[in-house]
Amino acid sequence: MSGRSAGAGALRARRKFLRFFPGGFRDETYLAWERDYKWTAHRRWTEVLDRRRYGALLRARRFTEIAEHAVRIESRTNLLFSFEKMALRDAVRTPAGARTFAEGLDALVHGGGDLDRRFTAWIAAVGALPRKQTRVLTWPMLTVFPFIAAPEEHVFLKPNVTRIAARAYGFDFHYQSRPTPETYRSLLDFAARVARDVRDLRPRDMIDVQSFIWVQGSDEYEE
Repeated sequence: MSGRSAGAGALRARRKFLRFFPGGFRDETYLAWERDYKWTAHRRWTEVLDRRRYGALLRARRFTEIAEHAVRIESRTNLLFSFEKMALRDAVRTPAGARTFAEGLDALVHGGGDLDRRFTAWIAAVGALPRKQTRVLTWPMLTVFPFIAAPEEHVFLKPNVTRIAARAYGFDFHYQSRPTPETYRSLLDFAARVARDVRDLRPRDMIDVQSFIWVQGSDEYEE
């Protein structure tokens, strides 16, 4: 990325990222702190829930098995807060909840056609999951599983961090706390903008892009 093509916010974001990780997306500390555990989750997903296995489990109506695999894989990351993890486990504990989750996620990740339509259906599915105490329909819950399953296409949303990052970057992120496909589309546009601006650093997928955004907005990386 040359200075001629980048806005001031994008240049500041780049400098901040490289101050923490001078080797960029191949920096050893970056891999240890940000990428490796997310990539490990994706690899575990492909081992047990790739498209072929997922489809076979659906046809066999083994919805609980799909949900259990998903929960177990996510539980080894720090992407969701502990109360969100608990709400998720409660939501898919019943056969009906597991089926709603498994079929809804399959339609989003493996379905064809318009992404906005698929994401709207996923919002409805997550919103229909059983709830005990903490609500299940949140942006982190909606985006964590497509992100783990298909990081070449989907990105994870932590609302506060991402909003801070977008403001600092100079990107007009159209955020709404109530999940909508428009907000998710805006998030993907932000991710695409970042990927384009740092293309010379060779981001591999949305894991790298999401990590770059995280560095901009998280208080873990205050300067």
